[in-house]
Amino acid sequence: MKISQLSKLTGVSARSIRHYEKKRLIRPKRLDNDYREFDEDAIERVKAIQIYLGMGLTTDEIAEVLDCNDDYSEVYEYCEEMMDFYEDKLDEINGRILRLAAVKLRLEEKIGEMNRMKDDVPQVAESRMSEAGYGVYN
Repeated sequence: MKISQLSKLTGVSARSIRHYEKKRLIRPKRLDNDYREFDEDAIERVKAIQIYLGMGLTTDEIAEVLDCNDDYSEVYEYCEEMMDFYEDKLDEINGRILRLAAVKLRLEEKIGEMNRMKDDVPQVAESRMSEAGYGVYN
């Protein structure tokens, strides 16, 4: 299939597919006219790349994962060498979650503080006006 067909079947732009090829994540055959020819396996491979990108992996990391999967896909259900990699990635993501939770808490506190200040503004202005002798009835 041509790149346009692969793009349509996967929902991934032709530009992204060409980028994956440049990064050696997919390796289409080249026809005599230099067009790319993708086999049916390319569909699943592009979908897998999208999943890994969604997990926060870089294209270099994805290349390692895919190479490992290619080496062992027939023999094993998983690539044992990647276990440490996946655990490290999970630790990294958990760290991001903790940092984001701390930022969220600070933002919520700041918003609450600003809302209290906003509510106090009319009262402070009224208090200062009456202290200066500018009451409602003057």
